[in-house]
Amino acid sequence: MVVKKGLPEWGEFVIAKIERVTPFAAYVKLIEYPDSEGMIHVSEVSGKWVHDIREFVKVGKVIVAKVVKVDYQKNFVNLSLKRVSKYDERQKINAYRQEERGEKLLEQAAKELGKTLQQAYEEVGNLLQEKFESIYSAFEEARNDKQALIKNGTPENWADVIAKISGKIFQEKIFTIKADLEIKSYAKDGIEKIKSILENFEKKTGATVKYISAPKYRIEIVGKDPKTTEKKIVEQLEAAVKAAKEAEGEASYKLIK
Repeated sequence: MVVKKGLPEWGEFVIAKIERVTPFAAYVKLIEYPDSEGMIHVSEVSGKWVHDIREFVKVGKVIVAKVVKVDYQKNFVNLSLKRVSKYDERQKINAYRQEERGEKLLEQAAKELGKTLQQAYEEVGNLLQEKFESIYSAFEEARNDKQALIKNGTPENWADVIAKISGKIFQEKIFTIKADLEIKSYAKDGIEKIKSILENFEKKTGATVKYISAPKYRIEIVGKDPKTTEKKIVEQLEAAVKAAKEAEGEASYKLIK
């Protein structure tokens, strides 16, 4: 079970298990913060009128909730269900599952050093969560730069083992982003202008432009980071659309998912 030190922050999404339900509130245990408890007031259960709170929360159910208030003296947090969108819920569950994988990697590192998972958290796990937001992110960072761990206070023996495991587990992935581009020019030298726009596009992005059939072209670009690569290609596609208008024409594009 993934464990975090202290209390969650205001606005943070947390995984919680319903422990007790009253007519006016649901009391929960925070799975990631085992030393703290929380409460969801009936007014924070749903955006609709709540006739019976038990229609929305049941004892034993695991939910994603948003922190709306933190009482540090009592180790207690007030939570909201109605402020959690489906997108927020998916993102939090995915992040939690990823951190579960991070914990397994930490446990593997602990075994190599002859230590328990609890010792791993005490010696390095809590630090990694603080400095890299998650244990999993720290292992990803170690794949490329072991010194980043050491600079952030990770003991060298732990950094060595984490980097070793990261090198075996993480293999650099290559992503291909594709898009269809339709481009026309009504100028007398329209063909040459379109050719110039496409050549400039290839030069700036490193992408491959393939002719499909007039006026459609297939764009393909390869990269290691899908978000950065997609941002790069979209910026240049927008530039191509603008250039087409300046060339007495028009253009449009669609990313292929």
